[in-house]
Amino acid sequence: MALLVGRYVNKIDKKGRVSVPKPFRDSFKGQGFSGLYAYPLFKVPAIEACDEAFMIRLSSSLEDLDMFSDDHDDLASVILENAHPLPFDPEGRIVLPGELLEYANISAQAVFVGRGGRLQIWDPDSYAKHSLQAFERARTRGATLRLRKETEEGTP
Repeated sequence: MALLVGRYVNKIDKKGRVSVPKPFRDSFKGQGFSGLYAYPLFKVPAIEACDEAFMIRLSSSLEDLDMFSDDHDDLASVILENAHPLPFDPEGRIVLPGELLEYANISAQAVFVGRGGRLQIWDPDSYAKHSLQAFERARTRGATLRLRKETEEGTP
C-alpha cells in the first residue's frame, strides 16, 4: 500500500456517499477487494479505514491474544464485528454506514486524514480540536521519534 499522508475535506451527500480523495483511493488499487474496510476508532469519535491486507493483519493479530480473554473479546467486538467493507463506486465514492456517521458525529462534510498505512475519517470540527490537542500533548511531553534505519532499497 502507498503511504497515506495529508488531509482532505469532502462533502457527504444525503445518501451518505463521499468521494475518497484520489491520492488515498489510488493506494487501494491492486488488492482483491475494490474498496476499503472501515470501523469505529474506540479511543476517539472517528472512523478508521484500511485495505484488505491490513484488515487481515488486524484479524490475525487478535489471534495472538488469549482466546476468550476480555482483551480478545473486546477488541474483536470493537474492530471486527463493527467493520464494514465499503466498495468504491465508479466515481470513487463510498457509502458510509449511518452507524459510523453517527458514531463519529459526521454529517455534511468529512475530513480524510492520512495515517501512513491507514486513514481516518473525522468530522472536520472534531478533527481540528483533536489535532490541536495532539500538538499540545506532543509539545508538553517533548515527544521524540527514533527513526528506523533505511534498508538497501531506501525504505524502512
